[in-house]
Amino acid sequence: MIIEEMTMVEFGAGLKTTRTVIVPFGSTEQHGSHLPLDTDTLQAIDIARVAATRRPLFIAPPVHYGVCRSTAQHPGTIGISTGTLKMLVLDLVSSLYAQGLRYVILLSGHAGTTHMATLVDAGEELLNRFTDIQIAVIKEYDLALKVAQGLLETPGDSHAGEIETSRLLHSHPLLVKGTSPAEYPSFPPGILVRDKQKYWPGGIWGDPTKASAVKGKLLQQHMADRLCEMIVRLEEMG
Repeated sequence: MIIEEMTMVEFGAGLKTTRTVIVPFGSTEQHGSHLPLDTDTLQAIDIARVAATRRPLFIAPPVHYGVCRSTAQHPGTIGISTGTLKMLVLDLVSSLYAQGLRYVILLSGHAGTTHMATLVDAGEELLNRFTDIQIAVIKEYDLALKVAQGLLETPGDSHAGEIETSRLLHSHPLLVKGTSPAEYPSFPPGILVRDKQKYWPGGIWGDPTKASAVKGKLLQQHMADRLCEMIVRLEEMG
């Protein structure tokens, strides 16, 4: 049940079948020269919608902005602060709670460390605020890694590489503009740098030339399986 497409009557009826909602989080962020800036958001929406075909749940309108630190200077990246993200999560989930939802999955297609830590921080505060709510903070990339063994050819693949390019080739092929050469960032360990693009010029973390739509379809289906398993476990905790 996609909330933004529902009437208030349909929403009320939906509450009789489920109190579970997925909130997709993404980013507006560079993904090399071949993937759209909305890649992270599209991926979170895609997996949520596949999961919704397998079990009753709501899908909230997506959040298209995230905390983007290492990509902040690349063209097209539009980020928000950790404070803004945390307040947004607190407000959104509080409103969803007021509407009767009790099982909340914060599903992030953006995997930035600072971004994910902020989602967890907000989730912990919400657990203290509402005693009858259950919250999961899920990084989509972790779901992909659980099913990637034997399927992917790129070690350490991550941002705009084999995984994400394969997924977009399957779900949004018209948005994939060719490919980009393999690349890995070279940030000095533990050191914060001002010129971030100097250490990651192409914005690729992995090898998109190894991507295929077939791999993307398999990844999507298996990731949705894992997500549904986690939702079942969350609902059993209520």
